[in-house]
Amino acid sequence: MKARLQTSLGQHLVMTPQLRQAIRLLQMSTLELQAEVAEAIETNPLLEWTEDAPYDAPTPTDGKSAEAPTEAGDGADEVHDRRDDDWMPDEGGWEGGSGGGGGGGTDDDREDAAERMAEPENLADHLLWQLHLSHLSERDRRIGAALIDALDEDGYLREPLSAIAETLLPEVHAGEDEILTVLHQLQRFDPVGIGARNLGECLHLQLEVLPDCTPGRELALRIVDGPLERLPRSGIAGIAQELRCPVDEVEQAVQLVRSLDPRPGKQVGEVAQDSYVIPDCVVWRQRGVWKVALSQQAMPRVSIHRGYEQMIRRCGESDAGYLRSHLQEARWLLKSLEARGETLLKVMRCLLRMQSGFLEFGEQALRPLTLREIAGEVGLHESTVSRAIARKYVRTPRGTLPLKAFFASGIDTDGGGEASSTAIQSMIRRLIDDENPRKPLSDAKLADLLKQSGIPVARRTVAKYREAMNISASHERVRIG
Repeated sequence: MKARLQTSLGQHLVMTPQLRQAIRLLQMSTLELQAEVAEAIETNPLLEWTEDAPYDAPTPTDGKSAEAPTEAGDGADEVHDRRDDDWMPDEGGWEGGSGGGGGGGTDDDREDAAERMAEPENLADHLLWQLHLSHLSERDRRIGAALIDALDEDGYLREPLSAIAETLLPEVHAGEDEILTVLHQLQRFDPVGIGARNLGECLHLQLEVLPDCTPGRELALRIVDGPLERLPRSGIAGIAQELRCPVDEVEQAVQLVRSLDPRPGKQVGEVAQDSYVIPDCVVWRQRGVWKVALSQQAMPRVSIHRGYEQMIRRCGESDAGYLRSHLQEARWLLKSLEARGETLLKVMRCLLRMQSGFLEFGEQALRPLTLREIAGEVGLHESTVSRAIARKYVRTPRGTLPLKAFFASGIDTDGGGEASSTAIQSMIRRLIDDENPRKPLSDAKLADLLKQSGIPVARRTVAKYREAMNISASHERVRIG
């Protein structure tokens, strides 16, 4: 064996620090991006907030025209006439007053964006807050905390009182009667109906807080305390005969019961968690053409401090090396931010071309679309498209939507085309909304109606879509409407 030299050709991907940073920034949400940029400015003296906004808010001039936000890469602003049938983003959607991406000025504008993000309040937090404000003793508060901990996500107490008593040991020795007394206090908390042990009790609690003059209230209380479980089988006429009441009065009482919330625990937490969303893009229609631009928050207004950059030529070698390293990091960050914005716009423009019907007519016009199709159209890898849409939102005339809402799997139709799963779910929801409340549509009947519309789906597929939309089965819809 002897040593020798030889050459070979090959290809491999080198994950440079710049590439790693660009990938990491691409998959961040707008709030995370603002926090990242704010932290970079704190640690890098060559970065600073800039007063020059890359995208200015459209400012109405004479009430007939407004300056539209410039799309990245277009190079110049355009002035368009505002027409009654066009939708333009209002000024509030373009103000950069929130987040670390705002143009400097006050310390509040420069604080860490993550610290301003409100923590979502769950059901337990909401109830414990009320418990601590109540006039209960310390012993009763401990019992109340144990009861709150035992509630499920719908707000029901599924565990027996004996099990609650065991969880309190050895700190508190409480009998079931004492625990029941505290439970009755808990059931007075918001949301109404919380702490119930079954559906009838949950509805009873909600009926109790209604004014005595509410039409059908007294009869509704009798129904939820008695024949509620028999309502699906007996129907309005059977319940009227059992209670010896006129059919029209029973029907009025049943309508009142159906207006109640069978899952009061769902009222807390879900809305609060999703209420603080900053759109990354804004979509509007200008003269019949869909336009898209990045929001100000998606492109933090940050630049290189020119004073420090000029000092590199005049300072000593050690100081110059320190400044040069931070200058390079600053340039990488700005380049990564620019690449993030360009990639997001490229993907969003493609989505507008392929899903314009969705914006025009709603979910029923959503066509099947996958990451692979978008990746092929824009010339990116599927993983890059996946990162670009992750936790991103777009403001549209139909509301603020996640970018994932533009994607859907498809099912072949009898006409030779495809229908998206989202469109099918929308059709199922519409059929259920229009059904006879006395005789709800079964999954098999829904499948037959979809087949008549040219969409062949199996009964179990309908059941899967129905459960995904949190819609109860047909026999339960009779009871809770």
